[in-house]
Amino acid sequence: MAIDLLKDKGTPLQRQRMSWKDMVGQPISKLDDDAFTRVRIILMNGLELDSLRTKQVGIRCQDGAARPLLAELMRVEQHQATTINWLIGADHSPIETTIGYEQTAIEVTASVAQLEPDPYLAQGYRYALLEDFDHLYRYSALLDRLEGKDANNITQGYTDIVPARATLFHHRAPEHELLEPYGADAELATKLHALTLTGGEYQTHDYYMNIGPVFADPLARQLYAEIASVESQHITHYGSMLNPNETPLEKLVLGEVCEVWNYAACLQQEGNPRVKALWERFLDYELGHLQAALRLFEDTERRDAAELLRDGRLPPFIQFSSQREFVRQVVESETQLRKRGTEFVDESQEGRSSLDYRKAVNAGGSPSETVAATWSWTPGTELMREPVGT
Repeated sequence: MAIDLLKDKGTPLQRQRMSWKDMVGQPISKLDDDAFTRVRIILMNGLELDSLRTKQVGIRCQDGAARPLLAELMRVEQHQATTINWLIGADHSPIETTIGYEQTAIEVTASVAQLEPDPYLAQGYRYALLEDFDHLYRYSALLDRLEGKDANNITQGYTDIVPARATLFHHRAPEHELLEPYGADAELATKLHALTLTGGEYQTHDYYMNIGPVFADPLARQLYAEIASVESQHITHYGSMLNPNETPLEKLVLGEVCEVWNYAACLQQEGNPRVKALWERFLDYELGHLQAALRLFEDTERRDAAELLRDGRLPPFIQFSSQREFVRQVVESETQLRKRGTEFVDESQEGRSSLDYRKAVNAGGSPSETVAATWSWTPGTELMREPVGT
C-alpha cells in the first residue's frame, strides 16, 4: 500500500462528520466473523482512545492555535472510537470479550516483537507477551468455570491456551517496571511500535477496571483486580519506551502517523467487506488529521516535518495472523526471565523489592492460581471430559 505521509491529504477535517446511525451500526458476529476481525477492532478502538487521551493532555498544556485544533480532532476521534467499539455486539459476554482482548495483546505484540529493529525493545515486547499469554490461560479457566464455554470459540484456534510465566510472578515493584526509552534517532517503526502497544494496554486496563466490579463471583472479581494491576504495569512498561524529550506537538504528529499506519494495516488484511470499508474511511480521516497536525507542528516549532517522517513512507505492517510458532519459542526460552531495574535477568537475580511486593499482594492467595487450579484447556470444556474413574 503506497502512502506518502508528507503528501497524501486524506479527507479534510471539515468534511469528517458522522451521524449516530453511522456510528452505531451492525456489530460483528462472535462466531461467523474471523477472530482477527475482532482483533483489529479491539486494537483500533484502543488506539483511538489513546489518541483522545493524548490530545486531552495536550489541551491542558497548550495555548493559542493548538487548542481549537486539538478539540476538533478529539471530537472526530470520539466518534471514530464509538463506531469501532460498538462493532462488538451483545453476543459477546464480558469474559468472552476479555478473551478477545488478550488474544489481541498476544498476536499484536508477537508480530511487533518480530518487526522491532531495536534488540532491547524487542526483548521488552517478548517479556510482556509472555504475561498476556498467561492471562489468556487464566481467563479461559474463568470462562469455563462461570459459563461452561470453550475459549477457542473466540480464539478460533489461532492462539494456544496454555500457561506461560505465571501471573503470580508478574507483580513487580514499580522501580523494576521501567525500560530505557528509545533515542531521538530511533527509526520511525520503533516509535510506532511503542505507541501502538502503549495504547493497547491502556484500553485493556480500563476495560478490566470497569468490567471487574460487575461480577457476583468473588474469584472473578479478584482475578480482574489482579490482572488489571498487571495491565497497569504494562502501561508503564511500554510507556517508558517513549522518548520523554519529544515535544507535545512532535508526539501529536507521531500519534497521527501511528493511527495511519495501523488503519492501513487493517485495510490491507481485512476480510469482512463492511469493516474493510470502515478502515478505508478512517484511514482517509487520519490522513486528514495528520496533515492538520503537520501544519501546526511546522508553523509552531519552525521545523520540517521530514525531520520526523524521513521519506514519508510507512514501515512494515503488523501481521494479523497466528503467531503460534513464535510464541511457543518465546515461552520455551524466556519464561524464566525477570526484571531488575531496566534490565532483563534470570529469575535468580530478580530485584529484591519485587519479591517483597509480591509477597504482600499475594498474602491472601493468588486469584490467578486459584482459578486455574486442576484446570487445563481441552476442546469443549469440562462437558466433554471423561468422568473420573471411568
